[in-house]
Amino acid sequence: MKLLAISDPHGDYAQIPSLVHKAGSVDVVLIAGDITNFGPDELTYDLLGLLEPLECPVLAIPGNCDHRSILATLDASSAVNLENAVHTIGDVTFAGIGGSNPTPFDTPFERSEDEIGAMLDDLLSRAGGAEEAGARIVLLSHAPPKNTLDRIPGGNAGSEAIAGAIGKADLIVCGHIHEDQGTMVGSAHGKETVVVNVGQASQGKSAIITIDDGIKVQFNNI
Repeated sequence: MKLLAISDPHGDYAQIPSLVHKAGSVDVVLIAGDITNFGPDELTYDLLGLLEPLECPVLAIPGNCDHRSILATLDASSAVNLENAVHTIGDVTFAGIGGSNPTPFDTPFERSEDEIGAMLDDLLSRAGGAEEAGARIVLLSHAPPKNTLDRIPGGNAGSEAIAGAIGKADLIVCGHIHEDQGTMVGSAHGKETVVVNVGQASQGKSAIITIDDGIKVQFNNI
């Protein structure tokens, strides 16, 4: 399965057509949040329109700079609203947690670490049956795990709760921290997890992730 993962367009979609063209044929598009820059929610439809040439499912979550009302817009759109949801395509099960852990900026869609942790436990429990049947688990999270692709000038800004998915999910796809595009492999409980911060789409950054016998990551930057 070939995924195009984008995050953080912040309402600026000028680079999306080039990212789509460079990606070529893909099986699924993942949108890891900050679709807008504090609204309006309807910009979601503009972004989805630019992704239509790929002719594949789009799974999306909101970011901390999206208003919570964007969830209704996602529900009404052609995309799969993956917020607090599990969705299986082929032998891959996707789970989604939007928004972010608390920031210094009091942005519209933030959650406590306790809330994120409870959501994560519930999502992984719901995805467990698919994993037992041989499916890979992909967590689509706006926030990266703490101390993993979350570096900012003042330190590390990722979510401690999302870090709990390392060793439980096969792949974590995230954004939020614009400065730290990259990929890392963490391990816990005897299992490895690939973590990908896909970068800021408004700056022409995205990632192509291929899931087959392993997980391969190629950055799709322009």
